[in-house]
Amino acid sequence: MIATTPVARWTWGRDNQAADKVAACLHELLTAYTVLARHRLASDVPNVSLSVHEAGKSNSYLFQGNFELDATSRSVDIAHQLADQVKNSLRPGTIGAVYAYAKSTGMMPSGNDALHGGELFRLGASAFVDYVSTDLVTFSDLWMPYDLKGRAQPAVHAANAPRLAAALRDLAEALGSETDPDDPTYFGKPTETGIDNYFDDGIASDVWSRFEIPYVSWTLHRIGPGCPPAHGRSTLHELGEPSHSEPPTDTEIMAPTWSGAMAPA
Repeated sequence: MIATTPVARWTWGRDNQAADKVAACLHELLTAYTVLARHRLASDVPNVSLSVHEAGKSNSYLFQGNFELDATSRSVDIAHQLADQVKNSLRPGTIGAVYAYAKSTGMMPSGNDALHGGELFRLGASAFVDYVSTDLVTFSDLWMPYDLKGRAQPAVHAANAPRLAAALRDLAEALGSETDPDDPTYFGKPTETGIDNYFDDGIASDVWSRFEIPYVSWTLHRIGPGCPPAHGRSTLHELGEPSHSEPPTDTEIMAPTWSGAMAPA
């Protein structure tokens, strides 16, 4: 099952003294993407979106654009090539923060050799004055012992959870930073090796019915008929929604707080 908002998120960050923030951001993103591809968590050629913010002006961009990667080149080479393209297209001004993200539609085992397709992950990176960070967001429950409706999925879990755990471990090594599980979402609790389900009295919670269905209904009502929500476009942090050690109430999911949307990271 694939949710509209994130099921879990992990981050990696470290100090970075490189003067070229564009290249540093792209290098982190493509290094991480290479790890995902190696573990078959990213199977297609991604489209990378990048934005360069002007220092001291939150709503001013020196560059915004999209790139389709060349899958035959090394990630380091691609990072430098894209950075050169961006720098040749920059508007005049001083570079502040740089953000980039890539989405990949994968095909994953979902039991009995079947395949499950859809937007499984969004990978993001950012570079500031002396710091770079990377984040990985998943919208799927393929890594969990129980699906979002609370149904046991041992074959799915056995096929996919070890791959995610290995990828998280290798991402920490490749990015030179410990894996930092983000706060729990409405759907699960990220750990350093995967995602834990919620339980009510020892029974896996049906968070799909409790949160996803009301959220989609609320979104459709807010934007009007004929305009389905843009799947996976925002993380809970970007929507300004609260984090919870336990799932929020039905009232909270029906009326999330929309404040201070961040650029993709």
